[in-house]
Amino acid sequence: MAQSRRAGLTRQMMIEAALRLLDEVGLDGLTVRRLATELGVQSPALYWHLRNKQELLDGMADAIVVAAGMGPPRDGESWQDWLARRARAYRESLLAHRDGARIVANAARLSPATLRMFDEELTAMVGHGFTPLLALRTITALTHYTNGAVLQEQATRQERTEGQEPADGTPNRTEGREPGDGPQDRMAAMAEMLDGGMEATLLVAFREGGGSFGEETFEYGLRALIDGTAAALALQRPDRPV
Repeated sequence: MAQSRRAGLTRQMMIEAALRLLDEVGLDGLTVRRLATELGVQSPALYWHLRNKQELLDGMADAIVVAAGMGPPRDGESWQDWLARRARAYRESLLAHRDGARIVANAARLSPATLRMFDEELTAMVGHGFTPLLALRTITALTHYTNGAVLQEQATRQERTEGQEPADGTPNRTEGREPGDGPQDRMAAMAEMLDGGMEATLLVAFREGGGSFGEETFEYGLRALIDGTAAALALQRPDRPV
């Protein structure tokens, strides 16, 4: 029975099952043994398709990146609109899975097919006046920014989840971490420390929503990066409109 299950198992099936399991248990709870149980096989059966856990995580990261949609700008689409659309779709793909940003940020490599699509994107940017170097740095900066923004956003969501007590009243928290000890809580606490009888600018900013990690904050940073890229491109090619 185990032999027949192993024969029918594919790498793609394992990655899809691992992503489903990720949504249930998170990255820290995802183990090869747990995945094997989910698939109804023994752990050694998985190593017929993947050499180690890192290769599994790389496959999961690749699936998340591809799910965002890759490819050059559409006909008539400006590079600015394309970069914004690309970054938003990438953010949504990361958010679609629990710890999605952690999975992608820690990936060791992506598949050759994904790298080829990435090269097509860079080639399209060169057609819009970018040098290969500026194209690569632009995509890298947007990718790192989106990864970081979603890492923070997902950490904040996890704080809220851990702060909710289960129905049986058992404290719900990560081992070694106290309630209110997340990044958003710490920043808010630091802002409150400045409220010594006067309206500290940091505290005012927090009251106006400056401490939130979500779409509005992401959009502000995205626009700043795209505007900055336009300025860099103008300096690189002053004779060409951007």
